[in-house]
Amino acid sequence: MDVSQYLEIFIDETKEHLQNLNTQILDLEQSPDDMDTVNEIFRAAHSLKGMAGTMGYKRMQTLTHDMENVFSKVRDGALKVNSSIIDTIFQCLDALEEYLDNIQSSADEGTNDNENIIKALNGFLNGESAEPKAEEKKTEPQAPNTENAETPVMSADGNPDDKWKSIKFSEEQLHVMGTAKGKGLNVVGVTVFVQESCILKAARAFLVFKTLEELGEVIISVPSAQDIEDERFELDFSMIIITEKTVDDVIKACKGVSEIAKVSGGAVDVPAIAEEEKESETELQVSENKAPQADNGGNTKAPAEKKKPVVNRTVRVDIEKLDVLMNLVSELIIAKNSLVSAATSTGSATNEINEHIEYLENVTTNLHESVMKVRMVPIESVVNKFPRMIRDLQKKLGKKMELYMSGEETELDRTVVDEIGDPIMHLLRNSADHGIESDVNLRIQRGKPEAGSIYLDAYQDGNNVVIEVKDDGNGIDVNAVRNKAIERGTITSEQADSMTDQEIINLLFLPSFSTAKVVSDISGRGVGLDVVKSKIESLSGEVEVKSTLGVGSTWTIRLPLTLAIIQTLMVIVGGEKYAIPLSNIQTIESIRPDEVSTVQTKEVITLRGNIIPLIRLNEVLGCESTKDPNEELVVVIVKKGDKMAGLVIDTLTGQQEIVIKSLGKYINKSKLISGATILGNGEVALIIDPNALI
Repeated sequence: MDVSQYLEIFIDETKEHLQNLNTQILDLEQSPDDMDTVNEIFRAAHSLKGMAGTMGYKRMQTLTHDMENVFSKVRDGALKVNSSIIDTIFQCLDALEEYLDNIQSSADEGTNDNENIIKALNGFLNGESAEPKAEEKKTEPQAPNTENAETPVMSADGNPDDKWKSIKFSEEQLHVMGTAKGKGLNVVGVTVFVQESCILKAARAFLVFKTLEELGEVIISVPSAQDIEDERFELDFSMIIITEKTVDDVIKACKGVSEIAKVSGGAVDVPAIAEEEKESETELQVSENKAPQADNGGNTKAPAEKKKPVVNRTVRVDIEKLDVLMNLVSELIIAKNSLVSAATSTGSATNEINEHIEYLENVTTNLHESVMKVRMVPIESVVNKFPRMIRDLQKKLGKKMELYMSGEETELDRTVVDEIGDPIMHLLRNSADHGIESDVNLRIQRGKPEAGSIYLDAYQDGNNVVIEVKDDGNGIDVNAVRNKAIERGTITSEQADSMTDQEIINLLFLPSFSTAKVVSDISGRGVGLDVVKSKIESLSGEVEVKSTLGVGSTWTIRLPLTLAIIQTLMVIVGGEKYAIPLSNIQTIESIRPDEVSTVQTKEVITLRGNIIPLIRLNEVLGCESTKDPNEELVVVIVKKGDKMAGLVIDTLTGQQEIVIKSLGKYINKSKLISGATILGNGEVALIIDPNALI
């Protein structure tokens, strides 16, 4: 059986499991006794192991198997979570991510066996002080459970397929089943027979396991889970499951897996020993869990609360298919604009035609919004990896730091989300390394807490998404930046004297510019902020920084919600049509020529108490204005953050929904032009990026 067709699904699900494991282990580090978290980690590791085994990635399977064994010991209470275990598990996750990277690039996991990590994991298992307890668990139950453990219990008709009836139970398992019975749950035994022609028996078994885990909790399997995954079994395997479902439901679910020949199952008769001690056991569990209940969220309720969410409500769609759909919507909008243009130019636009055009416009707008909603994903998938990164940096730098995140549910276009991870990572590393003070005493003198705070906030602002990285650290030393720039020859002393503090700070975004005295593996090479700026600008976004020495810095990334279809204001400058994104526009003003003043050779206007610089687009674009200089100026007020500017144009033509078309390499030197669009009459209009002018 060829499993390569499942490779993309495997990669996506592995990423989800690894991110979940990173998050859960961070939580476990804060609450080592939280058994709910331990169980979640165990389940994720088990699923990851099964998926790797199914795909034939043995190294990944071995590593996750050993990790699963560690948490199995933790679940049993035979092993206590400590900092060494946490650090080793994080190393394990890094190794798994390395395997995944190799699989993504070459469909092969590589040759690294990660023997040191495996040795460390096995060390936790072999050095476990409660080992005798585990042996006792195996031997003690046999005396009171002779009837059920040693002698196979056959059905009345002696059905040889009911191999699950021969399963031996430990005392602990008996008590678990008895407790489940007392809570109204069903204990079901099944024996599953794989078809003789089946090539990947382990893959079929894994699918059966996964199906049953969705119905309840598998408490025992014969052969063991590891033997099954290694295909160390003939054609059948048996399991005992605690579930809310009936026997028929369980059998039906097993038969739903392909290449399964037959399934035999029935209700497990819980022995009297379990029934008699069920109440006392339950009482004991309740009393034991009273104290940590606030920490682990009520561990005793776990078996009863295993309700699964509704399945089959979502589908995975290749992003390329969505791109094709978006292109079709774009062409539909262009066709609609052409229809409007044709009706207007010929003068045949009747009321009926206008009604149809308006209806078509509503449909295309709704269709565009629906497609965009499909493409929108929360940035949670990107930012969830940063708490782990800050934790590692905290240990490496020897600084106390805390990361606070908000707005993880904020949505962005999928293509944008895939690209913003690195820029945000650079800013966070910059805050951790350069922002937060190394000297704790200095922080205390400044009235700050001992632990530095880094904030990652995301929110929607109009048609933009804003991502802020803020810290309460040292801030940017403007004098240090100025001196470094003069030393490197970036600016002269005369230029430095005429520059504002903000202009000096913006020099940090220049390539290879760094004020760090020491180059480390974290930062100091001057490539981080340059990469951030380049990447954000390639996404039609912007990045800016505000900093106060001794107080902290705030880095702000502003990104458009969509890069495909936007609302624009159509203008004419020098006889040519241009589009200005509506999201940047504040107001449109008529200004008399005598209201224009000159400050330091620059034209400005005063508007409602604000001094706004004027930018004549005809001069920027290098064309002759068709406007009479004595007439009132048409000024489009645009905003970038808290900065504003007035764009002087010749004529307004109205608002229009346009489709952004990339110019490719035709115009790659001018940041003023962000793209082009095709108008309804077939003309091409360039799109002006106001952010490049402010």
